[in-house]
Amino acid sequence: MKLHRTAERDQAGAPLQGPYALRPVRVGIADDHPITRSALRSYLDDQEGIRVVAEAASGREAIDLVRTQALDVLLLDLDMPGQSGIDALTMIKAKAEHVAVLVLSGYPEHQYAVPLIRNGASGYLNKACEPGEIAVAIRRVAQGQRYITPVVAELLASQVITPTPGGLHEQLSARELQVFLKLAQGCSAGEVAAELSLSAKTVSTYRARLMRKLDARSNSDLTYYALKHRLLD
Repeated sequence: MKLHRTAERDQAGAPLQGPYALRPVRVGIADDHPITRSALRSYLDDQEGIRVVAEAASGREAIDLVRTQALDVLLLDLDMPGQSGIDALTMIKAKAEHVAVLVLSGYPEHQYAVPLIRNGASGYLNKACEPGEIAVAIRRVAQGQRYITPVVAELLASQVITPTPGGLHEQLSARELQVFLKLAQGCSAGEVAAELSLSAKTVSTYRARLMRKLDARSNSDLTYYALKHRLLD
């Protein structure tokens, strides 16, 4: 992720409004890669009205962060050891509803953006986005608004206005979707369990649930479904 140190303003150059006009937006970064956290901190601390005040390297640490630190916005990665960002989101919103959670993930929007926004995320950004968009999004969600990119807006609109027939995956929870996509990519139940820090029994339970919800009989059926609905990269 290339982070250029350039001052950013909100859209249309509008000054920050509300309680954040008099003090910086307090940001926490939850990502398991130290280089990513360091780059984000360096970039964001250089932006007017934004200060990084805390960091976390796992979902468990992110949950502790919102309980012990005064935060306005949490930048949350999804793939982290132990408790993932997907698992952490629900707990974070339950323990610190006032903290806006902005997901910053390497996964494309069509995989996780909609279910995570439904589960309480204030916005979803792909790590391939321009650095300036991160600063704009932080300022937006700090004011209690959602930050919806054009890609995510189209995904939301397609489900509300012209729902895709047979889009059974739209009813899956974020965790079910995560397990589904890994199985569809060819991972074994054991590999999924190791990657997501789950027990093999838990993965088997998720798999049985997915088979029922997606009307599938095998992992091959899951892969076919995912390809048909363009859920795999």
